[in-house]
Amino acid sequence: MIRSILIIFCWLGSFPAFADIAIATRNIRPGEILQNVDVLMVRGAAKEAFSDPNDVIGTEAKTALYAGRIIKRNQLTAAASVQRNQIVELVFTNNGLSMSTEGRALGRGAVGQRIRVMNLTSKTSIFGTVERNGSVRVSK
Repeated sequence: MIRSILIIFCWLGSFPAFADIAIATRNIRPGEILQNVDVLMVRGAAKEAFSDPNDVIGTEAKTALYAGRIIKRNQLTAAASVQRNQIVELVFTNNGLSMSTEGRALGRGAVGQRIRVMNLTSKTSIFGTVERNGSVRVSK
């Protein structure tokens, strides 16, 4: 009797648990920012799926998302706050001294990501980290 109960529990444990998962309500192209109307929560089971709509809303699609299909974690990334060719403020701070100038972003980037930028005055290419306010913090 106990053995058969253990076998049933082991057999049931091999099935994924059902939970709310996020699916796309329309076709979404790469680079689009997901909004409330783009996500629908349905009952289902998938390992890579989002279970909270707040984790999906405001992110950017890395790949095409198709209506009615599960939105997987590897299909989304943080939304880029700096676009390629955008004019940004370059800020360098060291020991209380702060300098800033204008630069051109040579790539896209989200907050906290390192991107290449070109100093518009000297035309040199440098790396910096995207800040929340859209500026790029340059280090040594």
